[in-house]
Amino acid sequence: MSNEQIIWDQALIEKYNYSGPRYTSYPTALEFNQAFTSTEFEMACQQYPDRKLSLYIHIPFCHKLCYYCGCNKIITRHQHKADQYLDVLEQEIKQRATLLGDRHVSQLHFGGGTPTFLTATQITRLMTALRSAFNFDADAEISIEVDPREIELSILDHLRSEGFNRLSIGVQDFNKDVQKLVNREQDEDFIFAMVERARELGYRSTNLDLIYGLPLQTQALFAETLQQVLTMKPGRLSVFNYAHMPTLFAAQRKIHEDQLPSATEKLAILQDTIATLTGAGYQFIGMDHFALPNDELAVAQRDGILHRNFQGYTTQGDCDLLGMGVSAISMIGDCYAQNQKELKLYYSQMAEQQTALWKGVTLDADDLLRREVIKALICNFQLDKRAIETEFNIDFDSYFSEDLQLLQTFINDELVTVGDNIIYVELKGRLLIRNICMCFDKYLRVRARQQQFSRVI
Repeated sequence: MSNEQIIWDQALIEKYNYSGPRYTSYPTALEFNQAFTSTEFEMACQQYPDRKLSLYIHIPFCHKLCYYCGCNKIITRHQHKADQYLDVLEQEIKQRATLLGDRHVSQLHFGGGTPTFLTATQITRLMTALRSAFNFDADAEISIEVDPREIELSILDHLRSEGFNRLSIGVQDFNKDVQKLVNREQDEDFIFAMVERARELGYRSTNLDLIYGLPLQTQALFAETLQQVLTMKPGRLSVFNYAHMPTLFAAQRKIHEDQLPSATEKLAILQDTIATLTGAGYQFIGMDHFALPNDELAVAQRDGILHRNFQGYTTQGDCDLLGMGVSAISMIGDCYAQNQKELKLYYSQMAEQQTALWKGVTLDADDLLRREVIKALICNFQLDKRAIETEFNIDFDSYFSEDLQLLQTFINDELVTVGDNIIYVELKGRLLIRNICMCFDKYLRVRARQQQFSRVI
């Protein structure tokens, strides 16, 4: 496999480095509305009864506050709060199983917050509830996000015994000075031990999360973190851009802007990261994700069957996604639905209505068509126009005439090639895939909302 997967064009990256969606869904969550009803959700559950099910469980608790974090979380040291949460979560699991319990579950993911806030006993309790309510495939992909600061190594053994076979470990940066400034000091040796223990226990893969753009980071210092990461050779790597938005996320006010790397330094960190990882044999999956060539994500992308949802890139795109827990989002049938975002409202609504549904959206025919176009581009860097025409019974060039006009600037800059049958994202256009997808987003044309998104790089 060629190491050249990205051509870095500094001028074009700077030209197009404006705000835009990440397209974990289309339409994006900005289009969700509270007029969406439980009846619509229940109808969506019956829409594709033969689809398998992917489950997402949101655990909102964290022991400590990481200053960069923009996730929906609750900082506490009181373990009993998790027991109270599981009481309500089990009710939701049972209720949703009345709608979807006959489906086969091929994927389960615990996210947060910090899912490993749960004790071994609490993890067993939750897995028992899930297995009692749903039919899990024998080879189901079961993954969890791990904070290496607050757990014992033996928790990996316990997770494995409960069926977990994928880990995602939050590293962010190995530099101690950076860690102090974001309130996330951690033991480097313990992370190495975790990755090694996961291999010994037979986990399918381990993902490491890094963040660039944090205070005091430089190209040289982040390169040191990358070298440490490469010695562990994780199957997947996520390298996220830190978006400093202190007006939206109060914790970020503890980060001093004058300590953040400049825009130029930040781009240099990213450029070096891409060169280092692809040079070490990793495949650039898209935006901030990398995988070894034999990883399922990498294989799926090469085969043109990669998908994307609220958990990011996935091989399980033909599933309905059921999210449970506070703030969790579902993608069921032709709709998206989100639970109440505040814990007190989640508790009270579950008690009163036996559902935590807050808002959502039902996709119309145009939404479904544009979702497929955006997914093809963002996952596989190319689009078969004729396949879209056949599936949706349209003339592509006519239907998307306005969109193709918007795409023209990218064509002129040789970032995209449009042929009679194929739209192909060139190597120097792949870092700007979000911008390219925005050309097909009708909601961005209806509303001037770009300022509500993070920058694309």
